[in-house]
Amino acid sequence: MSNSSSITEFLLLAFADRRELQLLHFWIFLGIYLATLLGNGLIITAITCNHLLHTPMYFFLLNLSLLDLGSISTTLPKVMANFLWDTRDISYLGCAAQLFFFVFLITAEFYLLTIMAYDNYIAICKPLHYGTLLGSRACVHMAAAAWGTGLLNSLLHTANTFSLPLCQGNFINQFFCEIPQILKLSCSDSYLREVGLLVVSVRLEFGCYFFIMLSYVQIFRAVLRIPSEQGRHKAFSTCLPHLDVVSLFVSTSFFAYLKPPSLSSTSLDLVASFLYSVVPSAVNPHIYSMRNQEIRDALKNLIQSVVSQLE
Repeated sequence: MSNSSSITEFLLLAFADRRELQLLHFWIFLGIYLATLLGNGLIITAITCNHLLHTPMYFFLLNLSLLDLGSISTTLPKVMANFLWDTRDISYLGCAAQLFFFVFLITAEFYLLTIMAYDNYIAICKPLHYGTLLGSRACVHMAAAAWGTGLLNSLLHTANTFSLPLCQGNFINQFFCEIPQILKLSCSDSYLREVGLLVVSVRLEFGCYFFIMLSYVQIFRAVLRIPSEQGRHKAFSTCLPHLDVVSLFVSTSFFAYLKPPSLSSTSLDLVASFLYSVVPSAVNPHIYSMRNQEIRDALKNLIQSVVSQLE
């Protein structure tokens, strides 16, 4: 038995014990990580360099790509290092930092997706008020609110979680530091404070999800009233990538945290956490680049410009 004052490091769950499988996982995760860096980096560069994309929608998309880069960089590098060096440990402060940044970035991303739904709603349902409601200052304030809310939420959860006395060992049954797994190490009823905070956070996220779905009900009703097929296609090409990203983010995270206890197992928990912590960040750039013509055009022009300069 140990307490939190004597814990200097935690042991993370290993994907595999065989050295060959560890190296295979390292190369797979490295490929996913590099593809995510490239995809999100291209979107950030395209939006930054193309003045035609300096609009509220693409400003929020740029913020989304930054959050995706941050969230996947919080978990995967440590996992890859453990694969490469055949270790499982993470320091106490490293675990706290990893949890803090992951909760911060994931929370901010969900609130940003809610803001992007509002942006789509105003653009399609109230286009005459778009410039008034979503000016540059309003967009900056909304993006700052998403980042600030994520920061505040993360500070509360991290401080509350790591203030708990831990006496159930130092093994975290996950490949990164996650609040539910750390709560299992607590030996005090004070962990109920953190459970209460989690319940409040989940209710707020359900409220955001309800707002997103309500926005899209109104959006689809408005789109179906557009007389021209070209107008409907343009509206759908703008909204569907965002809806795909929301669906992927919500479905993977809800499955990870709200699945029935009867379905819980170490391997399933591992897969579920991988789905919500890694897959959305890796897939989001692909969704936007494939479903959005303006992004495809901007990326094409960017690549042509780079190639012409190299020739």
